Amino acid sequence: MFDIAWSEFMLIGAVALVVIGPKDLPKAMRTVGQAVGKIRRMASEFQGQFNDAMREAELHDLKKQVEEVGGSVSSAMNTDYKPIEMPKDDFGITDPPVSTTLDDAALKEAEAKLAALPGPEPLPEIVFDPAPVAAPAVDEKPKRKRVAKVEAVPTADELPEPVKPVRKRKAKVSEPDDGSAT
Repeated sequence: MFDIAWSEFMLIGAVALVVIGPKDLPKAMRTVGQAVGKIRRMASEFQGQFNDAMREAELHDLKKQVEEVGGSVSSAMNTDYKPIEMPKDDFGITDPPVSTTLDDAALKEAEAKLAALPGPEPLPEIVFDPAPVAAPAVDEKPKRKRVAKVEAVPTADELPEPVKPVRKRKAKVSEPDDGSAT
């Protein structure tokens, strides 16, 4: 923002801590933050007003251009407009324009050429025969499906009796009888 490096920022913070003191430093930072916020709001408001003024100036210029075009069109409309009259023959009947008579002659010539051309050949008749149905072969036997083998689970009667493991017992060591009682 202001091209301040972290080391410079730390130095400013240390100086502020010494000058202002640790007790009043949070209040001072809050005040600085509020001042920066006010400055930013004022700058954005100024920028908004400037943009509005620019839009109004552009609209004013556009309005002038539209009025100039409208004035030139209205001045062109006010001149004496005389449409071209079609020439009339001796009986007061308007002759068709020359281009129309040429178009009519070309049209009649094209129609005559089309009439001289042979017509299209008729299409051959299309017959749809139903598809033959395939009969099953008599000699073949239907294939059997394989069935998955399931191993039989033995019932309780079929299970062998469980064999109990033999417990090994420790041999009892007898102490010699000295006659002393413990």
